[in-house]
Parts: sequence; C-alpha cells; structure tokens
Amino acid sequence: MAEAGAFESSQSLLFLTDEQLRKGIEAMFFAYRGFTADPDRILSDQGYGRAHHRALHFIHRSPGTTVNNLLSILGVTKQSLNRVLRTLIGDGLVVSRVGEADKRERHLFLTEEGRALEGALSDAQRDRMRAAYRAAGPAAVAGFRQVLEAMMDAEMRGHYERLKDRAG
Repeated sequence: MAEAGAFESSQSLLFLTDEQLRKGIEAMFFAYRGFTADPDRILSDQGYGRAHHRALHFIHRSPGTTVNNLLSILGVTKQSLNRVLRTLIGDGLVVSRVGEADKRERHLFLTEEGRALEGALSDAQRDRMRAAYRAAGPAAVAGFRQVLEAMMDAEMRGHYERLKDRAG
C-alpha cells in the first residue's frame, strides 16, 4: 500500500500547477538570497562581490585551471573576468602562471591568503546547507540534488560532472 501512495505522489509531481511552480521559483530566489548572505557580508568587508567569490570557488576546486576554462564555467565576458582576476591577483589571493605546454595559457592558483578567504566563504555556505539538509532529511537532499542537476544546461552539467569526479 505504501508503494501505491509513493507512486501516486510521484505521479502528481509530473503535473504541477503554475502556482506550485511559482512557489518553487520563489523558494529558490529566497533560498539563494540566504545562501549568499553570509559570504556577501564577508566579501563586502574586503570590497569584493559575488564574481570574486565564484572565481575563488572554482580556482579552489580546480587548482591550475586555465583562464579559458574559468570563462566557460562562469559564463562571463573575458573583460569582466580579467577585471576580477586583476583584483584578486593584485591583492595577493590568486597567482597566475604561464602554461608549460602552451605559453599562451594562464593557470590560476589560490595563494595561502586566497585559500583562507575561500575557506571562510565556503564554511559559511556549508554551515547553512548542512543545517538545511539535516532539517530536510536524506530523501529530500537526494531529491533536491536531482532537481538541481535536471535544471542544468548540458555544458554546465559537464563542468559539474568533472568537478564531482574530482571530489572522488
């Protein structure tokens, strides 16, 4: 009997009303606002914004990543990324090294100070996410991840899968 109820429940998810979808969209907006609030406070104290956070995060996740790879992941213009990287490099948070195989490539690494800032930003987000996951329970966590993965564009899903594989 429990299986039939689970089936009906999952079937009803296939036919969400516009109102149910609107509620989900709004929940995502407000959750994102909460998810970024703590890092935003840390960043603003240092004169940085979310673009700096995203760059630090992905350089941390893939030490030695190239500028071109970071451009692809972040989906920003080269001019915008260069502005962020100039600041992070100038402030001693990131170092850029010329590629050994291809001298045109620049490989990016966090400095000790960059790792410390990235750690503080990630710790704040992990704390919030850990609390939410504990409150929601394992089944909700798995379902949430499935929904997020299903919403990814193919190119972003490729980046995500590569990062997931790296984590082991």
